[in-house]
Amino acid sequence: MARYTEAKCRICRREAGKLFLKGDRCFTDKCAYERRPYAPGMHGRARKKMSDYAVQLREKQKVRRMYGILEAQFHDYFVEADRQHGVTGTNLLRLLELRLDNVIYRMGFSNSRNQARQLVRHGVFVLNGHKVTVPSLQLKPGDTITVREKNRKIPVIMEAQEVIARRGLPAWLEVDGANFKGTVKDRPVREDIQFPISESLIVELYSK
Repeated sequence: MARYTEAKCRICRREAGKLFLKGDRCFTDKCAYERRPYAPGMHGRARKKMSDYAVQLREKQKVRRMYGILEAQFHDYFVEADRQHGVTGTNLLRLLELRLDNVIYRMGFSNSRNQARQLVRHGVFVLNGHKVTVPSLQLKPGDTITVREKNRKIPVIMEAQEVIARRGLPAWLEVDGANFKGTVKDRPVREDIQFPISESLIVELYSK
């Protein structure tokens, strides 16, 4: 599977906003975007007038990179969101939020979504009593995620549990940190997604 292997902080600078791709580092003074809040490259500081299409494209790229999803996957999510009842943009964000890797990140069992994907592929988590290794699985209310007992002392998981207080826990999730267990209480609503996302721009882009 294709994956991005270059500096992740360049992505945040390119998309002109924090995407929280490096976990706890994004909350410190070491954050590259805080130090250089302009696009990378020798012309990064130049002001460029963007067309409507460019604005829509950048918004789509920002969200896609935030969740670490390839272009074809992201398009499939949009098609599914458009097929569902309700507002397409909200449906899209809900589908992304309910991915297994994102839920693990939101629960504080990893420092980033990328790290969550790696831990899932290594079989660190149990979903409803069964070992799971597919990061893109869609969760639903009532699903329970547990860290396997033999993996509970992995340093990255221990560190992530300490960081969750800074990130905050969404209202639609419930976590029992002492037992390394989390539950999806409900489906997320738009107000639960606090990142500065203009999903209407993505809908406009795909609707052309």
